[in-house]
Amino acid sequence: MGKLQNRTIGGAVRARVGLVAAVLVAALTFFSAPTPVSAQGLPLIRDTEIENLLNDYARPIFKAAGLGEGRVAVRIVRSDIFNAFVLDGRNVFIHTGALMQAETPNQIIGVIAHEAGHIAGGHLAALRSRIARDQTRALLIRMLGLGVAIATGAGEAVFAGDELIMRSLLAERRSQEAAADQAGLRYLNATGQSGRGMLETFERFAQQEYISDTYKDPFVRSHPVATDRLARLRELVQNSPYYNVTDPPQLQLRHDMMRAKLAGYLERPQVVFNRYPRSDTSLPARYARAIATFMQGGQSALPAALEQVDALIRERPDNPYFHELKADFLTRSGKSREAIAPLRQALRLSKGASLIRVQLASALLATNDPKVVGEAADLLRKSIIEDENPRAYRSLADAYYRLGRQAEADAAIAQAYFLEGDVKQAQNFATRAQRALRQGSPTWLKMDDIINYKSSSDL
Repeated sequence: MGKLQNRTIGGAVRARVGLVAAVLVAALTFFSAPTPVSAQGLPLIRDTEIENLLNDYARPIFKAAGLGEGRVAVRIVRSDIFNAFVLDGRNVFIHTGALMQAETPNQIIGVIAHEAGHIAGGHLAALRSRIARDQTRALLIRMLGLGVAIATGAGEAVFAGDELIMRSLLAERRSQEAAADQAGLRYLNATGQSGRGMLETFERFAQQEYISDTYKDPFVRSHPVATDRLARLRELVQNSPYYNVTDPPQLQLRHDMMRAKLAGYLERPQVVFNRYPRSDTSLPARYARAIATFMQGGQSALPAALEQVDALIRERPDNPYFHELKADFLTRSGKSREAIAPLRQALRLSKGASLIRVQLASALLATNDPKVVGEAADLLRKSIIEDENPRAYRSLADAYYRLGRQAEADAAIAQAYFLEGDVKQAQNFATRAQRALRQGSPTWLKMDDIINYKSSSDL
């Protein structure tokens, strides 16, 4: 009887652990999250085609939510699982798994609308404020030791005085989820879009509410789908005048192209060939197969891959991403000089996309031709004005080193490390650069900011 009782207590503790899992993960992220996005430790990926599509999805939603132009960015996390989340008021993170599993643009737009509801509703700020003012932070940290508590049978004592706090916090989280649903639907209605995609996403995961937390998708753990919440969401969606609105065919094609591109680069080639067999002659299928052909054989498969991408270019000569793809195959095969022409074409057709500008600059530098170093530096300087990213800063440092501009090269490396979240290395290079820079100059001041930067965990 005693052993049975102990197992029951352990099961109760485990159940409570499952209840707080989403709050624990979210809250602990807030405690020491440094400013640079890359410092969150997330495996972010960058791609002009996909980012442009997601921005087109998000722009009207963010405007309807009152979040302003360019204030919130959509970031892509490389992960096979379906998930989307916010960590602050400046970024919405979406996993590649969500992008690949979502069959329609509306499903991703619905997820973005829901996350925008969290940002506009100040839910993250509210959680931070609560953690700061009551015992919740200490309680959540103490949860990390629950494995030991369960093993020793001390779990019940841990919860004895804290269960009311956790129940209150979980109730607040459920309320926030429902509020984000309703806010997201308002944004969708304001932009004349259906809420069906949002409903389909939450219905898909609702069945996981009753399984062990260990086996749930992260999206479910962070977005608990209570039965009454889903019923209310279904009612609101079905009563919307835009319920039967579908995605425009051209937008659906772009969505399918995104999924094909992600499959080609991220999945095993044989999986791609099975999903997109030769009998499928659609544009997305040929896109995926061209990428998978190269990824399967590398440089030895270059002729076959180029043949496929050239066929895509002949069909859609104004598509910048087909030219970019050709350049990528050439660059990965060590043919940087040959990649320059298609990159110039891609840059022109994309109206100066920042990431493609960085690719062109990198290809120019890879030729080791001193005559093109100045052009590469110009391209990179323009790129980081529009979109700061570590790769651009590292390539710019390379260009500056070749031009004999050591201090500016060190400053660029400092910026790259800082954006990557390696503050210590950033400060080392910033200190070295600052010694040789003119005091009070814009670059000197940037280095001063890095040198004096303190993350929230240092405060």
